Amino acid sequence: MKIFIFLIFFCTPLFAQGDYPKDYFSAPLDVPMQLSGNFGELRPNHFHAGFDLKTLQKEGLKVYAVADGYISRIKISTFGNGKCIYITHPNGYTSVYGHLQKANDGIEDYIKKSHYALKSFEIELFPRPEELIIKKGQIIAFSGNTGGSEGPHLHFEIRDSKTEKIINPMFFGFDKNIKDTKKPLISSVYVYPLDTKTSVNHSKRPLLLNLSLQKNGTYLSEKVVANGKIGFGITAVDYDDVSFNKNGLFKVQSFYNGKPNFGYQFDTYSFDDMRYVNALIDYSRYKKTQQRVQKLFMKNKFGLSIIQADENNGIISVVPNLTSIYRVEVSDFFGNKSTVSIPIQYDLLSTIIEQEPVVSNYFVKANKDSNFAKDNMSVFFPAGTFYEDFDMNFDVKNDILYLHDDTVPAHSTFTISIEDNKYNEAQREKIFIGLIDGKKVTYNSTYRKENVFNIKVKTLGKYSLVLDTIAPTITIAKPIEGKWLSGQKTIQLTINDSLSGIKSYNGYLNGNWILFEYDNKTKKLIHNFSDGIVGEGDNHLKVDVIDNVGNSTIFEIHFFRSQKK
Repeated sequence: MKIFIFLIFFCTPLFAQGDYPKDYFSAPLDVPMQLSGNFGELRPNHFHAGFDLKTLQKEGLKVYAVADGYISRIKISTFGNGKCIYITHPNGYTSVYGHLQKANDGIEDYIKKSHYALKSFEIELFPRPEELIIKKGQIIAFSGNTGGSEGPHLHFEIRDSKTEKIINPMFFGFDKNIKDTKKPLISSVYVYPLDTKTSVNHSKRPLLLNLSLQKNGTYLSEKVVANGKIGFGITAVDYDDVSFNKNGLFKVQSFYNGKPNFGYQFDTYSFDDMRYVNALIDYSRYKKTQQRVQKLFMKNKFGLSIIQADENNGIISVVPNLTSIYRVEVSDFFGNKSTVSIPIQYDLLSTIIEQEPVVSNYFVKANKDSNFAKDNMSVFFPAGTFYEDFDMNFDVKNDILYLHDDTVPAHSTFTISIEDNKYNEAQREKIFIGLIDGKKVTYNSTYRKENVFNIKVKTLGKYSLVLDTIAPTITIAKPIEGKWLSGQKTIQLTINDSLSGIKSYNGYLNGNWILFEYDNKTKKLIHNFSDGIVGEGDNHLKVDVIDNVGNSTIFEIHFFRSQKK
């Protein structure tokens, strides 16, 4: 029977590329659909991959399969999407459900058995197509707040099963569940001088332009008077009628004298595109002010697939005897649109605001390998690490590597190496290269060859060797030593590590491994007695926590439990 279902499933014809079915999927929740995050929204180091659906500010709402299919992947993680289920559908798409509290019935049993078989809380499973067959509308899980979630909600995605590209769920008919009559809001427009000779409105630095609302509902910018090459950037958000959240834009398009010169639309993209968010925005401004200005030009062309640009990559050359109009249109999925027009005129104005002074001792070319070394420290940047050339500060002082700062985004990893001539062999076993930010030290996975330590990272900043000899801590809020826990449903511990961070955690009851779920946000380890592992009478619990350099702490306790009510 299972083989017969399996054959029917995969003999179903696929929809044509881009011909998205409008009525195939149902809603994953039975509450009114409200977004707390939409597709393509700008997030730290990535574009948002789907919908964040509100769950009435609580956990435990029923999560339904949006169509027939089979569970093709289950991932349980303390970060990212937390507890996450993937359902592959016969029409060529996969739906994704993240930040779950727990799965339902047989799915949860399957997951629980896998935890115990693999002796790990963090697991990734790929069930066979015939193992967990799902029907449309079946309750597969309950909404939660696991992983990197900052509050209870359901993360929901739709992907192309073959290419794994993420697709805007709006294309599948979910737009009919959302009312949106509001235009996106353009809150600011910036103009950028793009070479050392260019000035704009007496300035060689990026300028915020004044906007005025016109009678027809569009915006008109103050005039831009410039010479040379310039580019523009905007800050803009979208709202719908019911969610009242600031959401991302669906479409951005700029025009120069009526001709399209730069734009993008969030239809679909690949996971390889994710980090290009740092090239799309004014990253330096974002790191300094937390304001995300979306640039409408590329100084160096980068590989974000959704961008459509002219031969100048959105850059405007302001020349004599030509008055021009630059126009930006931003739209949501429902066709609501806001427009700003910017008149441009050529003139050689005196410079009042000079460029920001650059204090640096090196220059990095984005398209070439670069290697820098001083004393016992070195860094290697492969070609393509950065989006643009930049002036870089590099120095070594007091055993700290000063590697510029995190106002320049790296797209791919680079290597930092530090040679140690101070510590003995025993101490070297407890050393990692840490990112130093004031009193905060961030662990980086460190590999060592003899006395040379190496890391691969994507963040500029201060780095140093860090010796960690402090073991993790394990505490229990309510002592249970020697007590009867007949009415208690869980055992909860708090674990923490002050330097390198927690690497592993394992619990053992009467010598056998038991499942402790870990919440990275609260540092809680929780064992549920519903697992049925705790026996009658005397029980001995042992918990072993190890940090990233091998320091360990063991917590042991005896308690009694009766199954009688």
